[in-house]
Formats: sequence, structure tokens, C-alpha cells
Amino acid sequence: MRAKLTYERGTIRIEGDAHVPLAKFDSRSKCYRALAYKYRDIIDYLENSNVEHIDNVLDLIPTPIFNAEIELRDYQQQAVDRWMEGKKGCIVLPTGSGKTYVALEIIKVLSVPTLVVVPTLDLLDQWKDKLSIFGDWVGEFSGRIKEIKPITVATYDSAYLNAEILGNRFLLLIFDEVHHLPSESYKQIAEMNAALYRLGLTATFEREDGLHKLLPELVGGKVFELKPENLAGKHLANYTIKKIYVPLTEDEKRKYDEKARVFKDYIKKRKIVVKSIEDFNKIVMATGYDTKAYEALRAWDEARKIAFNSKNKILKLRELLERHRGEKIIIFTWHNELVYKISKLFFIPAITYRTPKDERVAILDGFRKSKFKAIVSSQVLDEGIDIPDASVGIIMSGSGSVREYIQRLGRILRPSKDKAVLYELVSRETSEVGIARRRTKKK
Repeated sequence: MRAKLTYERGTIRIEGDAHVPLAKFDSRSKCYRALAYKYRDIIDYLENSNVEHIDNVLDLIPTPIFNAEIELRDYQQQAVDRWMEGKKGCIVLPTGSGKTYVALEIIKVLSVPTLVVVPTLDLLDQWKDKLSIFGDWVGEFSGRIKEIKPITVATYDSAYLNAEILGNRFLLLIFDEVHHLPSESYKQIAEMNAALYRLGLTATFEREDGLHKLLPELVGGKVFELKPENLAGKHLANYTIKKIYVPLTEDEKRKYDEKARVFKDYIKKRKIVVKSIEDFNKIVMATGYDTKAYEALRAWDEARKIAFNSKNKILKLRELLERHRGEKIIIFTWHNELVYKISKLFFIPAITYRTPKDERVAILDGFRKSKFKAIVSSQVLDEGIDIPDASVGIIMSGSGSVREYIQRLGRILRPSKDKAVLYELVSRETSEVGIARRRTKKK
């Protein structure tokens, strides 16, 4: 028996008379095929079975030996050592704990062609800046530039759209914020790539929709994990979390109850029990043919806005800003409307998805230099962007996502701070109580 292996459009093409259980017969091409990510398993099978084979799969980019001085903390070195045992898997570390330096050390040790995949252009620029310790061997593959070098940083979007082109050029795949990977589109980046070594980085491995269960197959399971409380006091700031329950005004409570009742009556009549995102999505899908579903969903959204944007929260925010005058504060909200309201009321710079990049950079630089003592943002600062040290976080509103919560907590857990505090303002006697409970129960 013998086999010939080649890479073809995101797949491994297997010709010859060898039986490979990981592949399926392609009647059109008259050969066996497997998705490219099975390459490592296929080679192991052929070698363990003593099957003679010709391997023409990889077309690797010539790569130098990378030299750089990288100082690691003890837990970072432990993460590297654990990953190196199998050269695949996910490392879970809190925001601000230096996940990137773990990856830099792995890149240096292996010194093989490496593709780093990141969610946003901001993160791409940050990675390129950190990777500059390796000299001019770093390229960018995005909507702006398509330049393949020994170390190439790509956005998830560009890597997905060009998965067939990139699929056999690298030996090491690094997925930053790897929880994005299991989506229906992005998972093809991993599936159509033949890289033998795979590293996932994230602060939160789990996804609310359960799709993180695909990660062990695509990248590898969790090989190392630490939570904020494991590092607080030594490598990250000591912190406290204070949940403050704020009552709605009488008028807000009346309107909230009215809107909430519309939603509750709908799910009661339709005999729907909402216990998960999947259950809620059934209501969203029903809006396409059921006008009552649309009305119920609209009422639910209006009720949430009342709870998230209550007047008493603004009064409590004023009190907290006064209490922490002189400290660096980040205020988090769910809706842009509240961001701009807070910005206008308290003369605090605002950052939303609408904020131009130059303005955002200027605001963050001003915050870093203490020109601004506070900033307010919607979800754009939850993930990915390097933020200057802050010691106070105030969550005005948010989702039930544990990941979002951990990311926000991480914004105040920088090593230089002796003590940090995260406030959660929660509207009493509303669905926000349950939302706040969900995002903290698995922390």
C-alpha cells in the first residue's frame, strides 16, 4: 500500500490504494479526501500503520530562527510548558495577564511559519507592535494589506475569506480570542488549515450557545487555565466587586411593568419556557410570521431599556464619580444612547463603534496620561483593545454573558494597581437582577 497526499482547496487529497479511515471517498475526483485540519491525524495514522506515503501537503514559508528576550512570569511559563507537551490546545488567562507574551514565547521556541488570527484591526495592530521584537519577519493579511511573511497576522474575516490560500503555508496557528472561532463561518479557518500546531488564547473559553464544545476538535481543549482570583494581589490588582441595587422611579416602574407584562403574557399563551438563548431565539424567529411575537419582543426590549437607563442609576453614578474623584474610571453601558447621555452630563469622553479610530486613539492616550480621569463606552472596550490602567469600573448595564463580565473586570485588573473595584448598578425588581446573577455565577 502507498499513498500520495496533496493539499487542494482546504482539503487533503489522498491518492493510492491505502485505506485512510479519516477520509471520505470523493466520487468526482476518484480519490479520498479529508478536511485539512485532519492532516496531523492522517500522518500519524499512516506512520503508525507503516504505510508508505508521499507527502506534498505543506508549502511552508521559509522561516528564520527567531531570537528575542522575553521575560515570563511563573504562570506564563507554566502555560507555555503545558501547551508544549502536545503542541495544541487553548490557554485561558484573565484580561491583563499577558496572554500575548505566552504566544510570543511559543513562536520563539518553535520558530516555524506562524499565522496569528485576531478579531479586529485594532488587535491586529497591537499584535504587530508586540511581534516587532522579531524584526521585519511580520506580515499583515487583512482588508488593508495582504502580505504573507514568516509570521502573518490576519483578521478572522480575511482568514475565513482566504482560507484556501492560507491553508498549507503555516505550521503554527494562533487564534486570539479563540471563543470567536466556533461560529459557522470562522470555524472553516481551522478546518481548512493543515497546520500541525494550534494555540487558542482567551479569557473565557465557554460560550453561552455551547459552541465552545467544538474547540477541542478545531484547536485542542483547555490545557491551562487561571481565573482573576488566582492572580489577584500578586500579578494583578486586588479587587472587590460591589453590586448596588437601584430602585426605578414610580413612573419608570409603571412603564416597566406594563412592557414586561406584554412579553410574559405572550410566552405564557404560547407555552414557551425561556431557559436558554436557544429558547429566546425561537421567539426572535417567530417574529417573521407572528405579529404578537414581534410586539412581545419589542415590549421586552423597551422594558430592558427602562431598567438599563433608569434615572436613579445616573444619580448613583454621580455619587460614585464623586467618591472616586481623582481615580481612573471606566464606565460600561449596553446602549450607545446612555453612553452619550453620560458623556454630556458629566463631560466624560465617549467611545462607541461610531467613534473614528483617530479620536478613539486620542481619548485612550489622554486617559493614559491622566488628561481624562474617566471614559464611558458601550461594548467596543469589552474585548481586544489595550486600555490604560484604571482602578474603578462601573457597569451601568450589560448582558448576561460571563465573557463580557470577565472582559470588563479585566479592564481594571492591571498589575500596577494595588486595589481595584468594580461596581454593578442593577435596577431592583426587574429582569436585570437575573441578568446580573447569570453573568457572575460562573466567574
